[in-house]
Formats: sequence, structure tokens, C-alpha cells
Amino acid sequence: MTRWAVDDPVGGGDRRLRLTLVRHGESQWNRQRRAQGQRGPGLTELGRSQAARTAARLVTLPKPDLVLASDLPRVVETARPYPAEPVPEPRLRELDSGAWAGLLLTDVEREWAGDIARIRAGEDLPRGGGERFADLRRRVAALLADLARQVPAGAERRVLAFTHGGPIRALVAEVLGLGADGHRLLADPGNCSLTELLLYVGDGTITAGRLVRYGTDDHLAPASPNAGQPAPAVRAAAQRTAAAGPNAVQPAPAQPDPVEGDA
Repeated sequence: MTRWAVDDPVGGGDRRLRLTLVRHGESQWNRQRRAQGQRGPGLTELGRSQAARTAARLVTLPKPDLVLASDLPRVVETARPYPAEPVPEPRLRELDSGAWAGLLLTDVEREWAGDIARIRAGEDLPRGGGERFADLRRRVAALLADLARQVPAGAERRVLAFTHGGPIRALVAEVLGLGADGHRLLADPGNCSLTELLLYVGDGTITAGRLVRYGTDDHLAPASPNAGQPAPAVRAAAQRTAAAGPNAVQPAPAQPDPVEGDA
């Protein structure tokens, strides 16, 4: 497809960083409606099916120069079907929700009703005594800066990152130059959805950024009832997981968490 890039940033630099972000599949604590933060077990059967379908889509995209992943179990398991071994990156962990982690979301809302009300009013409190969203944004901004410095002159570098909803919202807010509470403008990306950012780099620093897509999940749509056997890419991805197969469970719509920032 021919594209006239007349609106590309002026002086954006001769280097580009294309960052594809994948949120983890449905976790056991997602299903149980528990706050997760940096704790929690791995995926449900549905989550493993989502991961297989996502891997099948990702292998159709240009091969990344680097694959990163949060080191938390639900993300490690999501990345497993993808054929390249990811580099563990702790800065891609979810917001640390402290004492909330493991509790039912309804219990968090009841027992910390005052804190929840202040957060929803715009105050950035430590979640359960853990991190503020500003802490999360600082660490993902530091990761972006490191990735930008690694882009060779005159080149476009592709990075695939498996992570969580909080870091995805923080990264998008950072790249788009949104304010300190800019993440609040962004809906939670669904399980195994894809988000893509294009960053312009000059002299090793980010000069501009663009949101290419946010939270797309068309690859999770159930197969047509008239379709035959799963496509080879889906079968291959499914064989790398403990799931019965990509058609074993049909994806359900993601439910928004009442506890902001915890995905």
C-alpha cells in the first residue's frame, strides 16, 4: 500500500522504534475477579487459548528484533506459544497493588472505599500501599528511553513486548505526551489485545510518537462455523501450550476492573 506521510513529524529523526504490546491472556485471578498487581497465578484454559490465537497472529507480522516480557506468571504463560524466547523485563510488570493483591475486587472496594474514592477523583495514591501510577509511568518511560538508545542510525527497530494493562496504558500516555493522569483517558485493553506505537528517534532520544492501534483483538474472534480445521499457525501455537486447542474455548468479552490501574 502506498502511503503519503505528509503529516509525519518534522525533524522526527532518522530512526524509528516500532513497539507492539500484548496484554496477557485471561488469568485465574481475572476469572475470579481478584486484584492482581504483581502477584497471582497463571492463565485459565480460555487464557491459554487466547495466547495461542495471539501467537498465531503475531507470527504473521514482521519478525521483531527484540522480544521482551514481564516476568510474572500470567505473562510468561501468554508468551510461551510465541516461537521466540522473550527477554525478561521487570519494568513491564503490572502496577504493584500491595495489600490489595489476591483480594476480591468487591472486598477492596468495601475495605478501602475511601482510597478508591480518592483515586477515582484523580488522586494518585499508592494502591494498597504499593505503587502510584506515577511510579509505573516512570519505569516504563525509562524502558522506552533505553530502547530508543538501541535503535541504529537510519533504521527501524521492532520490539514485541508481552505485558499487562497498566503498563500498556502508561506507555501510550507517555508516548502521546498526555498529562500525569492521562492514562485515565484510556480504556483498559482486553486480554491478549494488541497495541502498537511508532516512535521517532533522533540522537538516541524520542522526539515524537504515534499511536498506530490500541487494544485490537479481532484475532480472538471465534472461527466461522463453516470453517474447516484450524489454520496451521493456530495449530502450531496451540501445540506449544497446555490448552486443548485454539477452538476449545471461545473468548468472552473482557470485563472492566472496578479497581483502576490493576489488570
